[in-house]
Amino acid sequence: MSAPTASYPPAPPRPLLLALAYLAFVSLGLPDAVLGVSWPSIRHTFALPQAGMGIILAASAASYFVSGLFVGRLMRALGVGMLLVASTVLVTLGITGYATLPHFALFLMAACVIGFGSGAIDAGLNTYAAQHFGARHMNWLHAAYSTGAALGPVLTTALLARDAGWRAGYAVIAALLGTLALSFVLMRRQWDGAPGASASTESGGAGDVTPTVGALEALRRPAVWLQLLIFFVYTGIEVSAGQWSYTILTEERGLGTAEAGTWVSIFWGCLLAGRISLGFVIERIGPVRLLRLSTALAVVGALLFALPSLPPALGLGLLGFSISSIFPALMSETPRRVGKDVAAHAVGFQVSAATLGIALLPSLAGLLGERFGLWVIGWQILGCTVLLTVLHEVLSALADRAPAPASREVMAPPVAREK
Repeated sequence: MSAPTASYPPAPPRPLLLALAYLAFVSLGLPDAVLGVSWPSIRHTFALPQAGMGIILAASAASYFVSGLFVGRLMRALGVGMLLVASTVLVTLGITGYATLPHFALFLMAACVIGFGSGAIDAGLNTYAAQHFGARHMNWLHAAYSTGAALGPVLTTALLARDAGWRAGYAVIAALLGTLALSFVLMRRQWDGAPGASASTESGGAGDVTPTVGALEALRRPAVWLQLLIFFVYTGIEVSAGQWSYTILTEERGLGTAEAGTWVSIFWGCLLAGRISLGFVIERIGPVRLLRLSTALAVVGALLFALPSLPPALGLGLLGFSISSIFPALMSETPRRVGKDVAAHAVGFQVSAATLGIALLPSLAGLLGERFGLWVIGWQILGCTVLLTVLHEVLSALADRAPAPASREVMAPPVAREK
């Protein structure tokens, strides 16, 4: 017996909420890649060593991780609308701190504020989108995030080229996020539904987004732990491939700077293209089938990249395209697989697990590369893709065998099952 291949998409989302969600995902991505472009200037301003960037990233990641653990409780206390308002205000204040604070210790505090707010926005929006927007929009929302992550460095580079200074880039981003925060304030009741309104999916309310049980109940469900492992491994694959491929191609395989940079750009470009293009077909073929196909192709792509005799574009391009829909498709399947009553807790935990995967698996790759040679990193990525495939098959089998109490039901007609 195999898992359902798809669930019918929810009722059409409210256009204004959908547009605001897309804007929010773009805005969420804007500051994420700016640090790398601004770092030489930041380092000069605060007289920091090169390792200082790691301190900033660690502070932000730690608070992001903590935020994901508590977002379910915050959602129960505040509701989706007020959670998004408060979180966006925090991120805006943190980015404003980047643009204005004169001391590095205060700059680090701002990084913690940004991390905590970003983690709550990420989990809150993903929880809402998983239950109200369907798998297609989930794919495109994450493509919007990638677009924001690409635009941030472009904006900062343009300002630096005009001698505006690194703080100017953060000031512009803070202004954009402040506008987003104001939009969330004006629309805050729409996310949770007006008082007395139906909380059903058909009515467009968000009552079914807020968790009805505690976080400990979520952690008692095996599917939640499997999802956490999958998100941990997935983000480790994506970031390891994206961050280490340039070093592997130049220092291990002898490629030139421009050629290696092109291949790395192909990886990220294929990831973005995959999220856009697969969004058109995911609801037709179903998230489960797409996830199975994606994990299998990821193994092939990682193998092609690990083999030094093959052109890097084959492996990196296929790997980037194949993994592109894994994160959004897993998010869209979370309510069905773990139960709608704990979905918000689960999404928060998944965001934290993903952050941990970003921090640990690429670091492990670096340690292995230093110990055995850079060639081993490609094989580590391959091993992680195999593990990801196995974990997803176990999760699919578990979700298929699980009973379907009211808390796990999807508000849609029954669907055909895979043969």
